[in-house]
Amino acid sequence: MTAERPSPASPGPDAPLDHARLAEALALAESAFGVTEPNPRVGCVIGQADGRVLGRGATQQAGGPHAEVMALRAAAEAGHSVRGATAWVTLEPCAHHGRTPPCCDALIAAGLARVVVAVGDPFPQVDGAGIARLRAAGITVDLAGADIAASARDINIGFFSRVQRGRPWVRMKIAASLDGRTALDNGRSQWITGEAARADGHAWRRRASAVLTGVGTVREDDPRLDVRAVPTVLQPLRVVVDSRLDTPPAARLLDPPGRGVWIFAAGDEPERRAALAARGAEVILQPGPASAPAKVDLAAMLQTLAGRGVNELHVEAGERLNASLLRAGLVDELLVYLAPKLIGPGRAMAALPALAALDGALPLRFIDVQPLGEDLRLRARPPGREAF
Repeated sequence: MTAERPSPASPGPDAPLDHARLAEALALAESAFGVTEPNPRVGCVIGQADGRVLGRGATQQAGGPHAEVMALRAAAEAGHSVRGATAWVTLEPCAHHGRTPPCCDALIAAGLARVVVAVGDPFPQVDGAGIARLRAAGITVDLAGADIAASARDINIGFFSRVQRGRPWVRMKIAASLDGRTALDNGRSQWITGEAARADGHAWRRRASAVLTGVGTVREDDPRLDVRAVPTVLQPLRVVVDSRLDTPPAARLLDPPGRGVWIFAAGDEPERRAALAARGAEVILQPGPASAPAKVDLAAMLQTLAGRGVNELHVEAGERLNASLLRAGLVDELLVYLAPKLIGPGRAMAALPALAALDGALPLRFIDVQPLGEDLRLRARPPGREAF
């Protein structure tokens, strides 16, 4: 049974300190991008009401210590007692024994007096139980305000999506000219955007569980789809939509580094499957419905990916696969890098069909605009997508 959640902490003498410490904890959570998959990224700060910080921590790789335990260890290593202290944590402390013991038990055993939680954990074995266990032990538990909660949720938006919707958060990355071209007519696209934009794109790859592309991009561009421009602990999984198993066994995305390659196909080709398996790829059959059995069922593919622990899916594909995902309503966010160039005829962002009227256009809402070198990064989401 889901435990009753406490109301958000009302403004009081500690409100500025709470906000500052939670901001530190959010930064710690962000430092865990490319580290924790498939677990959520969590940050924790432990300190006193007078402003002294005793310990800080972020969640480590799956199977390793969580943020609360790392913060407690840091405090102990510095010779600090945390009895009577406050912990500020970006996600509700876990209450179940998975690969590690429950974090709420560690906080209780340490003698904490108060815990401030940025946002509740939707995972069914937690979902209020961590807060309830802390309160039952006599620890005061407060929830952060809406702004901090939204930031904490966004850091783990893929985890929330996987747990609550049964599908990853799908972020589509596109690099294009100012007139919306991603490549010349002959397919050449290196480099439309500058170095700063490309490094930023790799940072978004790093925070994803998996990078998705289509077989057309594999055959034309032979991409690696790994993280190179920024440091990372884990490489993302690489996923290919390849209905007929046309991925060349010599494709570079089958090379290290990486945590594996999954190829989604609509039909089996035993010889091609064997050749790809010899290169370490796993072929997953996900045929479409009776009306389109020769195509991969994209919605079912997302469910399969969620079942395998994929939180955020970073799409770097061509205009046809982009259009298929957009038309099916499967894209949660667009990450668009615009270069100050005019190309003229060339490949589009998405090969969408012609509209009879403008009111048939796909509506989007800008959530962020950021200059990067000479380029511009735009982030947009369909209206209401945040409240899934």
